[in-house]
Amino acid sequence: MLIDLLRKRYSCRKFSEKIISREIIEYILESGRLSPSGGNEQPWKFGVITDKEIICKISEAASMKYSQKWISKAPLIIVLCTQIFDNINENLYNRFPSMYDRIKIMDNNLYNIINMEEHQTKIPGEHMVLAALEYGIFSTWISHIDCEMVGELIGINGYYVTNVIAFGYPNEELKINPKKDLINITFTNHFNNTGFR
Repeated sequence: MLIDLLRKRYSCRKFSEKIISREIIEYILESGRLSPSGGNEQPWKFGVITDKEIICKISEAASMKYSQKWISKAPLIIVLCTQIFDNINENLYNRFPSMYDRIKIMDNNLYNIINMEEHQTKIPGEHMVLAALEYGIFSTWISHIDCEMVGELIGINGYYVTNVIAFGYPNEELKINPKKDLINITFTNHFNNTGFR
């Protein structure tokens, strides 16, 4: 079942006007809520945006440098937000010991911005994408966006906006994007042992 969903998933940018029901939105959010996080911190908030005026403004925030006006047609936007931490995570020192001295002097605000992906909003986001797909709802991740502008639009406080996902029923012919073969993206036991053996 999961593989079947993954095979048909693609980034949809043409949505119909069909509204996504509250029950389905709750199902999508529940799949995000159940996601794993480091130390079970669950450092996230999920902004559910259905107001067309706010969606249009988010579309503008994504169109400052890149033409992404299609976002305004999405019936649902989920804004992924992560908590701001006061101190640099000691775990980063352990993962990249050769960078210890550079990490130690890094500004905490800069660290938080660089490290926001590390707070795992991508995991619940992808769970939500797949949960939506069960209902024939497609989506697109939006990373090229002014996160600070989006944060101001929705009144974020104490969190960073990390990504935005647009959801909707497709209004286009479904696509199948080719993926690399396993042999090209795997190795066994050592990097030189190409493929899964």
